[in-house]
Amino acid sequence: MQQEDNQESARAKAFFDRAVQIAERKNYDYAIELYIEGLSHDPEALEQGHLPLCELALRRSAEGGKKPSVVEKVKRLRGKTHLEQMLNAEYLFAKDPDHLPYAEAMLKAALAGGYLKIAHWIANLIFQTNNTAEKPSIQTYILLKDSYKAIGEFDKAVAAIQYIVRAKPNDKELADEYKNLSAELTMAKGKYQTEGDFRKSIKDRESQEKLQSQAGVIKTEDYRLKAIEDARAKIALKPDLPANIFDLANALADMENDKDENEAIALLEHHYQAKSDFSFKQRAGEIRINQLKRKIKETKSALKANPEDEQAMVEIEKLAIKLENAELEHYKLCTENYPTNLKMKYEYARHLVKKELYDEAIPLFQQAQKDPRRKIASMNQMGYCFFKKGWLPDAIDIYTKAINSYELKDDAIGKELRYNLALAYEQQGQTQKALEVYRKIAQADFSYKDVSRRVEKLRNNETETTSQ
Repeated sequence: MQQEDNQESARAKAFFDRAVQIAERKNYDYAIELYIEGLSHDPEALEQGHLPLCELALRRSAEGGKKPSVVEKVKRLRGKTHLEQMLNAEYLFAKDPDHLPYAEAMLKAALAGGYLKIAHWIANLIFQTNNTAEKPSIQTYILLKDSYKAIGEFDKAVAAIQYIVRAKPNDKELADEYKNLSAELTMAKGKYQTEGDFRKSIKDRESQEKLQSQAGVIKTEDYRLKAIEDARAKIALKPDLPANIFDLANALADMENDKDENEAIALLEHHYQAKSDFSFKQRAGEIRINQLKRKIKETKSALKANPEDEQAMVEIEKLAIKLENAELEHYKLCTENYPTNLKMKYEYARHLVKKELYDEAIPLFQQAQKDPRRKIASMNQMGYCFFKKGWLPDAIDIYTKAINSYELKDDAIGKELRYNLALAYEQQGQTQKALEVYRKIAQADFSYKDVSRRVEKLRNNETETTSQ
């Protein structure tokens, strides 16, 4: 059974790799078909299949791609199995990412088929999109509430039902369900209290599952050397075939040492110069960035073993600067070569912020927020840019809109948004509003950043002003 699963994953990867190559040639429709075919072999391939297909769909839509034809709709609006139904809905969604019912059909099929990881991902995307819609759909919130409940995400089920309750405040049956869901959330939290924080426990469990799933594919050095040998043999037969070039570069990069990584980078740079195909340059940039991250990690380990090693401290600082510059240049080139890729725009803007180039970053964040998965993060970053520029009313407006669009007020993102809003209020001199926001954060998480100190400071200032 394990061997069959590995074979199916290998088949899926071949389709995904081909889809990437075809998409770079802007043959998006064929790339969509390749992704769907790959997912039929490995439907749980979130990072390799579903996510890049979603990005491709957004890129295709931004470039004016046609919506599915009537024939495609008739063909794809059904399926014999839950998997077929899920992939048919995903195909239509890829061709019309603005039409939320396709995503909802995908969610229903994913739940029915037991593809819970995919259901969780698409539910989050639907939730974010519905929250930011001009007229959010109550029926969509009902679907989300039921879906999150089915996969045990009670905090999000509660967040979804809160929107429904606001729209139907006099519905007693709905109020009872809200109480029941809240109770289930409390019990779920209580289950993890003996092991610490609820969310941390969930994350720890997910990390363990991820490690276990990866345990069977950890590559020994012999395995990696054999992969290089096989890749060299293939490239000797067909030296210009892109798949062979990428296979050898990846096999070399897997060795995780300077010599092999540098060979991989040189190989990709050579073919970039020869073919003017940016995908080679992009992969070379990724390997260079990973190389720098590896060196930083190794140097930090050495410093941990010998905390007095001043040379290691200096080396870490130098490597950090190199990494920052390499990432900035990499995402700049990616943005220039993939002008509709919203992920690249977001990453480039994020690195511009590190360089305090706020005026250059803001327009990129404004574009990146069109991607539902990066909308809130982009708004948070935009608010920070305006804050640093001293445009405090604009920062306040953006943070407020982001908070109103985000369903989980007390998770890490929700707290960060509110903390940043409070900072902007405080900087603007609206201390009463700042205090109110800080207090709300402290009530949910007293140890969050320096919020308790800020509450004390503002209260003391308020007392002094009153006494005078």
